[in-house]
Amino acid sequence: MTAGDQKLYLLDYGAGNVRSLLNAVEKLGHRIEYIKTVEDFAKADKIIFPGVGAFGYAMRALKSSGFAEPLKAYIASGRPLMGICVGMQVLFEGSDESPSEPGLGIFEGRVELFDKKLKSVPHMGWNAAQVVHQENVLTSAVPEIGEDSRYYFVHSYAVPYTGVGAQRGYVHSATRYVDQAVVSSVWSRNVFATQFHPEKSGAAGLALLQSFIERDLVRPPSSAGELRAPEDVDSALTVRVIACLDVRANDQGDLVVTKGDQYD
Repeated sequence: MTAGDQKLYLLDYGAGNVRSLLNAVEKLGHRIEYIKTVEDFAKADKIIFPGVGAFGYAMRALKSSGFAEPLKAYIASGRPLMGICVGMQVLFEGSDESPSEPGLGIFEGRVELFDKKLKSVPHMGWNAAQVVHQENVLTSAVPEIGEDSRYYFVHSYAVPYTGVGAQRGYVHSATRYVDQAVVSSVWSRNVFATQFHPEKSGAAGLALLQSFIERDLVRPPSSAGELRAPEDVDSALTVRVIACLDVRANDQGDLVVTKGDQYD
């Protein structure tokens, strides 16, 4: 099946703010439809699951709409899923943001609040997503994550990156935010998900979305191997400064740019 023939769906649980994702998919020349009913899961060849807001709200919305179990069945069927931000977090067992609300449990681990001692929270801005596999143990069709690219993050909760245990089977990339290394993307079998927002990450994000839509991204269980140690995940946060300028008329009536205040 070619990318043009496949049925691509968007799972929106009511959080809104999906216009940028729709625009990104359309910019790549593809059509995407909303999942509106439980029956739509059976029609989908691929699903993109974006998420914003709180973990607990996302899980309650999935359950109240009747989508939680069909989503798990869709994943079990082997068809591709891409989660984004909270759409990645709910794939884990739970979150400190909503301790009483269990996640989907696709991946082992919990989402935790960033430590605020040495940094501001949320983690917001452009950062790297460093692929953590020590050797080339993956298939030829891989998610398009560039080592030199930067992706847009905005989150207060994350999955701590350890590089050992169950993470060897599902972590694809990690990101450092000051003193903490966290999971920035997961990939296991037919499920790929990112903590960052590819739809807000410029050309690098479009390339990643395109790789999901147009490639068969399946990571076999045999590809689990040694991962980069957390201390080897480099800091790559990009600080952007936006100058605040005003435009005013000077004594001659010409428009001039000033630094905030008017100076005579």
